Amino acid sequence: MSRTAVKTTEASRPGDELSTMRMRSLWSDALRRLLANRGAAVGGIIFLLIIVIAIIAPVLAPSNPIKLNVVDSLQAPSSRHWLGTDQFGRDILSRIIYGSRISVAMGVVAVAISVVGGSVLGLVSGYFRGVTDMLVSRLVDVMLGFPGILLALVVIAVLGTNLSSAMIAVGVSGMPIFIRVVRGSTLSAREYQYVEAARVVGCGHTRILFRHVMPNVAAPIIVLATLGIPSAIIAGAALSFLGLGIKPPTADWGEMLSNGRSFMSTAWWLSTFPGLALMIMVMAINLFGDGLRDALDPRMKV
Repeated sequence: MSRTAVKTTEASRPGDELSTMRMRSLWSDALRRLLANRGAAVGGIIFLLIIVIAIIAPVLAPSNPIKLNVVDSLQAPSSRHWLGTDQFGRDILSRIIYGSRISVAMGVVAVAISVVGGSVLGLVSGYFRGVTDMLVSRLVDVMLGFPGILLALVVIAVLGTNLSSAMIAVGVSGMPIFIRVVRGSTLSAREYQYVEAARVVGCGHTRILFRHVMPNVAAPIIVLATLGIPSAIIAGAALSFLGLGIKPPTADWGEMLSNGRSFMSTAWWLSTFPGLALMIMVMAINLFGDGLRDALDPRMKV
């Protein structure tokens, strides 16, 4: 190895170590603040419980969620069917338990698509600026020109009506906000001294982006992702409500709400219980997301 290479390696180590120590301190303080937030703890526990329910749904569900039993159609809540049955005699509780799988998958996968796509475009746009920044900004302007649900409908029209298409549609419609936030954070982070030092010692663009810039924009990405999951779940339920999400007879909360519209006066439980399940999940994630946002804000003190 040449002397120049040795000097470059040695020069880059202090900056890397300083950056790593600084990030570890910030994350440890954020974790302490998060654990001290009761609302975030309650929301996180409820959301984890819903995830566990979704995973072990076959064990918890009292009956087959898609099995038809016309004899028991539109039965009110009772000891036999705790949350009643629908017009086809299917147990509402079983369908809610299995429907949690669709909602959790929709929220996590759709947000993951938004995070990956939006973060990459935002990093590239904010770091390289110039023509790249202009092109990405114009793309964001075009995407924001459509309401989120309308953009999702356009994607579904292209890809077809199924769960995968709904996830991609919701994920794509959520990308603009991630692009804008990550771009703004990157514009600030690229001017930090240790980023300049990494550039001076010869680090490549990829290393600078993912080793030095990315850790500094991770906090807003995490907060946005957490707060974006409820929106993704609601958007997925809205698509299913319109008949553009998952196809029957698979249990889905949005589809259950849609089916219950015609029976609001005679079978209130068809829409009430799926709606409550959706509300509880969204509120739990929002509580956790609010706590996480406060925890990752260094100005907040517990």
